Amino acid sequence: MREIRVARIPRGLPVADDFVVAEAPMPVAGAGEVLVRNRWFTVFAALRTLLAGVSGAPMPGLTVGDTLFGPAIGEVVQAPADSGLKDGDLVKHMLGWREYAVLPAAGLTRLDGDPVPHLAQVPTAHGAFTRAARLQPGDTVFVSGGAGSLGSVAGQVAKLLGAGRVIGGTGSAWKAEQMLTDFGYDAVVARGDADQLAAAAPDGIDVFFDNTGGDDLRAALAVARPHARFALVGALSGQLSATGPGTTAPVEIDTFALILKQITVTGYSGQEETPEWLLPRINFRYARVDGLAAAPQAVQDALTGRYAGTVIVAV
Repeated sequence: MREIRVARIPRGLPVADDFVVAEAPMPVAGAGEVLVRNRWFTVFAALRTLLAGVSGAPMPGLTVGDTLFGPAIGEVVQAPADSGLKDGDLVKHMLGWREYAVLPAAGLTRLDGDPVPHLAQVPTAHGAFTRAARLQPGDTVFVSGGAGSLGSVAGQVAKLLGAGRVIGGTGSAWKAEQMLTDFGYDAVVARGDADQLAAAAPDGIDVFFDNTGGDDLRAALAVARPHARFALVGALSGQLSATGPGTTAPVEIDTFALILKQITVTGYSGQEETPEWLLPRINFRYARVDGLAAAPQAVQDALTGRYAGTVIVAV
């Protein structure tokens, strides 16, 4: 089989030549294990941080020779008789970037209906809004990085949870129209522009769903209402910095404003099951890249902002 491995540690943002399509022995399923043929997997921004050797993150770092990993959907080829799975069933797992994978049968569940939307980051968005930001009906919400794989569903999740007005931020003007038409935003503002954000939310924001940090965090602080809740779920300003290490996202903010406005700031990196009622109501837009061999270039293109929404490689 073939798989994507790290060929060298990137200097700056990863490029296609930092990865290699390598041959590997076909994996063999043992007792209690399932052999799957991967059909789709996602390209995600956190790869930059994993390649930079981050420590303490929910996922392990990557080094030269390692096979990449991440959210994937595979077709069952072989499964134990007592697993409840059969040949042809589709399951979600974390061993993407390869043609075949062996997984423990325990914890795998057959996906019904259209499987691809299960790759949307709805669980992260839902958890951040309900656990970290404690979103309330009628809240005005600002989502930074609103055109990315997480931001493209976060605005919709906020609306479905009862938000009154949802504003998205982006650093790419060409993505703004899609954010309004496909991603559920009521208004779109330029990255880090506090004046535009204040005009879009004249009464201030109640919730900040932060994918980026940096200038967006400062803008949100300036426009926040008293007792606003900030959920920090990403740090793209650091992860996608061409000059930084990809493992830090320093930003200078006015902590006095945090005190005066009594703002709550909570980091969130948890995962949870997607509520059954929520996923079918999400307009999941993605860019499809065909073929495992195209995955290295897809990483370079995704991290330099070529795509809006989620980037999916069809194996």
